[in-house]
Amino acid sequence: MGADFLEQDIVATADDELVVLHDLHLDRVTDVETRFPSRNRDDGRHYVRDFTLAELRTLNMHERRHADGSAVFAKRFPTSLGRFRIATFDEELAMIEGLRRSSGRPVGIYPEIKAPAWHRKEGVDITMLVLRELDRHGYAERVDPVYLQCFDAEELRRVREDLDSDLKLVQLVEEGSEAGTDFGRMRTGEGLRNTATYADGIGPSFDQLYSLADIDGHPVSTGFVTAAHDAGLVVHPYTFRADVAVSGFATFDGMVDWFATTLKVDGFFTDFPDLVRDALRENRTGYNR
Repeated sequence: MGADFLEQDIVATADDELVVLHDLHLDRVTDVETRFPSRNRDDGRHYVRDFTLAELRTLNMHERRHADGSAVFAKRFPTSLGRFRIATFDEELAMIEGLRRSSGRPVGIYPEIKAPAWHRKEGVDITMLVLRELDRHGYAERVDPVYLQCFDAEELRRVREDLDSDLKLVQLVEEGSEAGTDFGRMRTGEGLRNTATYADGIGPSFDQLYSLADIDGHPVSTGFVTAAHDAGLVVHPYTFRADVAVSGFATFDGMVDWFATTLKVDGFFTDFPDLVRDALRENRTGYNR
């Protein structure tokens, strides 16, 4: 599909194995409630951390569902079909190495350390496990094709300063705060300059980068990208989905082109890398990142 980097969200199991899964929970993306109906916590959720890798291997994965069982993305692969399993981080990295060799393309990786503070409370330093696995697969230097990302600012600063990692780091940004990270302050010029002291880039939600003009409803820049670039940060917004309508943009191609040519973002998190590449080529943006 032409992706330059593949993203891996990393969560730790009960036996401290690293698996690739979008959330800490299993119940919206697997059949865990059928296979292990009594293994939920008090909040009703089934957590990856409560299962060994061997137990997770017995589960069948599917596209994300809502709490009522309906598909989050109704037009994607049916949630009731297929047989898919949870992959370990090691397996994912081995697969990417295979893709790199077979395609001849320099495929990079973009792992996310999921909720490191939560994992510490659960008795595991997930960051150390991730860094060790990356090092074992040859990812240790700034020139290596990897961006390591996290929402927790203190954890990224720890990676850079205390653990002395030279990897490229990306600070993810959402609304509100997480683990003491004030994302509102982070989006200011001062906050972005502070972020640049430990990170190489920033990963905001795409809707933080623009607003709609009152006069005609057209998208206009919030100034976020310019401020981030002025601070020396690359900007990789998330998540561009061709099957989700977005106010202010008539087509997915037009949205991609606007973010590339008007905002001049440095990359795209997307579920549709082939369509993003097609849009950039079709609109002849000269985009080459």
